[in-house]
Amino acid sequence: MSRPLDNVRNIGISAHIDSGKTTLTERILFYTGRIHAIHEVRGKDGVGATMDHMELEKEKGITITSACTFAQWEDDRGNEININIIDTPGHVDFTIEVERSLRVLDGAILVLCGTSGVQSQSITVDRQMKRYNVPRIAFVNKLDNPGSSPYIVTEQLRTKLGHNAIMFQVPIGAESELKGVVDLVKMRSFIFEGENGENVTEGEVPADLLDHATEKREELLEALAEYDDDLMELVMEGNDAPEDMVNAAARKGVLSLELTPVFCGSAYKNVGVQKLLHAVSLYLPSPYDVENVAFDLDNDEEPVTLESDASKDFVGYIFKLEDGAYGQLSYMRIYQGKIAKGDTMINMTNGKKHTVGRLMRVHSADTEDISVAEAGDIIAVFGIDCATGTTFTNGELSYNMTSMFVPAPVIDMTLILQDRKTAGNLSKALNRFGKEDPTFRVRVDEESGETIISGMGELHLEIYVERMKREYKVDLEVGQPQVAYRESIEQDSPFDYSHKKQSGGRGQYGKVVGALKSTEGEFVMENNVTGGNIPKEYISSCEKGFAGCLKEGALIGFPVVNVMVDLQDGAYHNVDSDDISFQLAARGAFREAYARANPVILEPIMLVDIETPTEFQGTVMGNLNSRRGIITGTTEDEAFCKIAAEVPLSEMFGYVGQLRSMTQGKAEYTMEFAKYSKVPKTLHDQLVKEFAEKKK
Repeated sequence: MSRPLDNVRNIGISAHIDSGKTTLTERILFYTGRIHAIHEVRGKDGVGATMDHMELEKEKGITITSACTFAQWEDDRGNEININIIDTPGHVDFTIEVERSLRVLDGAILVLCGTSGVQSQSITVDRQMKRYNVPRIAFVNKLDNPGSSPYIVTEQLRTKLGHNAIMFQVPIGAESELKGVVDLVKMRSFIFEGENGENVTEGEVPADLLDHATEKREELLEALAEYDDDLMELVMEGNDAPEDMVNAAARKGVLSLELTPVFCGSAYKNVGVQKLLHAVSLYLPSPYDVENVAFDLDNDEEPVTLESDASKDFVGYIFKLEDGAYGQLSYMRIYQGKIAKGDTMINMTNGKKHTVGRLMRVHSADTEDISVAEAGDIIAVFGIDCATGTTFTNGELSYNMTSMFVPAPVIDMTLILQDRKTAGNLSKALNRFGKEDPTFRVRVDEESGETIISGMGELHLEIYVERMKREYKVDLEVGQPQVAYRESIEQDSPFDYSHKKQSGGRGQYGKVVGALKSTEGEFVMENNVTGGNIPKEYISSCEKGFAGCLKEGALIGFPVVNVMVDLQDGAYHNVDSDDISFQLAARGAFREAYARANPVILEPIMLVDIETPTEFQGTVMGNLNSRRGIITGTTEDEAFCKIAAEVPLSEMFGYVGQLRSMTQGKAEYTMEFAKYSKVPKTLHDQLVKEFAEKKK
């Protein structure tokens, strides 16, 4: 029996930059009747792709923010499938957009370039999908390009990403001759014709492809037999399997995250997109197929499974904000219950009540008012003041959902205001962007009074600076990008510190004994004090004092990471001890122990992937070595070479210009954060010296 959400799909489209995600989304919108003309990402008509609605996106030809839309598709069985789609950026600088989208999606399409295959950002996106247990299907795009091969890309899915990747289609024609696909489940050919590929002709498998397709179908059935005993029996007996049984086994494999079906085509050439939509309806989960968990705040944060049922109490999660000219638009996934205009909902972070004024379906930059939204829907609420990652309920439940993973920024930039009259606008812009994007951070340097912004890369911060100038009319310049260094220690260091202050009348007294230790991960203070030598009420004071020292290390003033405190003993005074005494004792102990613990400076190391014509390979590798880079791998195919390297971020500023001049503009690269590593001695000494001079 069909249930209300059986035909709902909440999906994301994710990939490495320039793999054709936005082009694919544009075709999906066209074939589902959502738009009536196709516009290209870098189109000559000046319109730009529907989902790239910001002016900057149209100018640069890249996706900067994730965009939502809603489409309807009639599947092979005549069912109307409602698809909520989120098109996400491919550039690593906007990784939070992918992160926030995957947090609320049920399934995803992993788009791969038919020539470049699995690239660095494909690996990052795949890791994000695994983090949120998102089932996915793969689409090998750009098969009209010279040198493209779905077979090589499928093999890379297996070797580089560890997927059980199985081809569900083989292409008809190669490169510029690409015209259709063979569906290995139906064993039928599908040719895409007409100006926009809208005429799909079904027929027999071409004779010259029959043996190859039969072999690939056997591979498919053998792989799917793992998920269905009846299918296994048919395969072992050499009998053919009915289509419904094959599809059911494939769906089971996808939902268990153990199978990745691979589909073929070219979005730009309008080949294979309609068949991909059928695959979305057949194999990707409905809201019923995904387990969503909240935490019961009234029951010691006990995990509870939410039900995709409109009759239950309402639970919704805000995953993205947009601050427009008329107020804040909050994107919400409804996990349980329903909400209507005029209803009251409670912010579970601060307990504030909000009345729902406007509910909207979103189609890129356009909105469509609706009166009610139910479990499984992705909608937007207008005029609600909240932050990204907020859970809302109807007040009957005290539930909170886990927030998304937010990577730490790796680059800083100083803002220099040219016209003090625009300071108010700058403040508005910084507040808005900080609220919308958790990876965009703002702080004011206490000593210099400078405003410093932090983010995921040069492009990330450049885009925000450009938006401040355009959208908020702020007249500003930026300083040179700065690396977000960290400080840490190389050895454990004991402490035995007493804080005493006598100034007539009541004094201050607190003594702490223990050790500052090197560790991996977040700061913790272990309380191993026995016998009440430090009263319980002052233990938290000690922790506050130690934690306060982590914001600014003694070497170069950057945050201290990978340390913990083992608090072993101490002493107090009945009259003179209080909260501030133990905070100050902890601070003094930390300073002394830190100086003896061989403190070191850590720098962000970036994973750099370069694709260059083979003739420039030696030059590019030599340049990477001069930047303190370590080559981790190279692969060559005919005219092109791929180089993977780990390079300190401080050595990568301005690299794009140099790479172009070295390779006559023919090479390209991507970069993402990999890890923090200790800086060399010469750089350590230089940074410490510069910091000391700055403080004078």
